[in-house]
Amino acid sequence: MSYACLTAPALTYGPSRGGVAAALGSAWGRALRRRAFLMINPPHPGDRIDHYRVDRLVVRGGMATVFRGTDIRSGDPVAIKIPHPELESDVLFFDRFHREAEIGRKLDHPGVVKVLVHDDSRVCMVMEWVEGRPLREILDEQKKLPAERAVRIALQICDALAYIHGHGVVHRDLKPDNIMVDAEDRIKLLDFGIAGEAAARRLTFAKLTKVMGTPDYVSPEQVKGKRGDARSDVYSLGVMLYEMLTGELPFRGPNAVTVMNQRLLANPVPPREINPELSPQWQEILYRALERDPQHRYASAHEFAWDLEHPDQVGVEQRSAARNGRQPHPSGTKLAWSYLALALIPAFIFLLLLFVAHQQ
Repeated sequence: MSYACLTAPALTYGPSRGGVAAALGSAWGRALRRRAFLMINPPHPGDRIDHYRVDRLVVRGGMATVFRGTDIRSGDPVAIKIPHPELESDVLFFDRFHREAEIGRKLDHPGVVKVLVHDDSRVCMVMEWVEGRPLREILDEQKKLPAERAVRIALQICDALAYIHGHGVVHRDLKPDNIMVDAEDRIKLLDFGIAGEAAARRLTFAKLTKVMGTPDYVSPEQVKGKRGDARSDVYSLGVMLYEMLTGELPFRGPNAVTVMNQRLLANPVPPREINPELSPQWQEILYRALERDPQHRYASAHEFAWDLEHPDQVGVEQRSAARNGRQPHPSGTKLAWSYLALALIPAFIFLLLLFVAHQQ
């Protein structure tokens, strides 16, 4: 069976209303009908989407199914990402899906996955095929990595971040699941679904757009509801490096609310307490990446990379007990109010979405 990554023709509004109606009833209507058909009838191995052949199912995620395919013209392997039918009318998801595609087409770096085909009216995205495994899978198996390997991976992520930040893009959802690592430890950044462009107008929940990443890796400023910038990605990379070097996360808890609360009120456990083999310089590097206040954090991926490459030149700051993770726990009253405030966030978002729905 053959499908098309569907492109609905642009409408030109002229003096004739009948001409517009005709366009809606013909080319546009056919495109929408083909789009609905593809959403309801996902492809199977052997089917074609434009000049791409579907070879096999790779993974069915929470929002989309990814197939491995082949570009019939070049013979190159590709990844074909198709949203689930039930998300057809999900404004949040399609905003994220289109943003990922637009950013993927704009960027061209060996450490960033490249989007090959996408259009605002298409319900599929064709990307370069990336060999390897997610960093999440590697960490689940090995818990922590040898320091040399962890730094090698982190340096490549720094290089990719420096590139996307230089092009005005902030990832905002860096985590091991979104880092692909091949057999030679070369990396690719994936999933720019909630990435933002620095010059773009801020999108909030009132516009039905997700702006916050994964709780275990999200920066404190994003927890507070701020947009986040390049330093937010630096923070997330700091969490990943902490995990690669210690086998543990700097903040842990029974649920996302607790983890986010710890990020705002506490400091990470000193990494040398978990892995005594780490030098004071490596601990200092992690502290600088994980500063709660972004003004005290590495200002860029370049700065982070320089310290990773020259740990012997990193000065170790004399940190007070309140800053090095040994601080006493916050008072019960402060914790209670903080937990209550964070617990009310989902309720607020639900009421806001309900209000918007009624307005429509």
